[in-house]
Amino acid sequence: MDLGLKDRVYVVTGATRGLGHAAARELVADGARVVITGRDAKTVADAAAALGPNALGVAADNADPDAAARLIGVARERFGRLDGVLVSVGGPAPGFAADNTDAQWQAAFDSVFLGAVRLARAAAAELGEGGVIGFVLSGSVHEPIAGLTISNGLRPGLAGFAKSLSVELGPRGIRVVGLLPGRISTDRMRQLDGLSADPEATRAANEARVPLRRYGTPEEFGRAAAFLLSPAASYVTGVMLSVDGGARHGF
Repeated sequence: MDLGLKDRVYVVTGATRGLGHAAARELVADGARVVITGRDAKTVADAAAALGPNALGVAADNADPDAAARLIGVARERFGRLDGVLVSVGGPAPGFAADNTDAQWQAAFDSVFLGAVRLARAAAAELGEGGVIGFVLSGSVHEPIAGLTISNGLRPGLAGFAKSLSVELGPRGIRVVGLLPGRISTDRMRQLDGLSADPEATRAANEARVPLRRYGTPEEFGRAAAFLLSPAASYVTGVMLSVDGGARHGF
């Protein structure tokens, strides 16, 4: 199936590695052009080079109030148009309610929540009919994850914002979607498993709770993201798609 991505232009934040990079890679593979971001200039330049000539890397922090306008401006200047954004950021600091500090909450709010809201608002002002705004969230939108209290607090709020935005932008033909990754084999997941005394046993126990009995691959997540961002999903909006091997208990 042709996803209709050829020559379309997307901004993908947090795309130097992990889920953001996987999504950018699949978009480029299907003919799209991408502006990817990361906080470190060299790292983001290397990641863009690995994606090829249809990718441009820009050093940017989602917490920076000026980042959204700058990224959209770069996309238009380099590629001449903007068709969508995918907001992906690294996970907040792990910890329990008694452990996480005010500073950790504030830093996560600025980057994970407010940074995402700013980019979505800026994109909404620029996109036309057929545009799309995507959010990489987490299965914690529906079910809290032990030891990730900050994520549990912020991700559901972003899902609510995304749903509200989908209703507001629907009459203009702009879609808003979310992806809820479960246990995907990324550096972040290896870090979280590594917090236990026996990471291999922890992974085995986690896999046993997934109906498909394994962690997902970044490529599997990336393909789901590319579809939702593409014109092939033109009648899909306001949804939160779980990419978790069936781990979520609800429908």
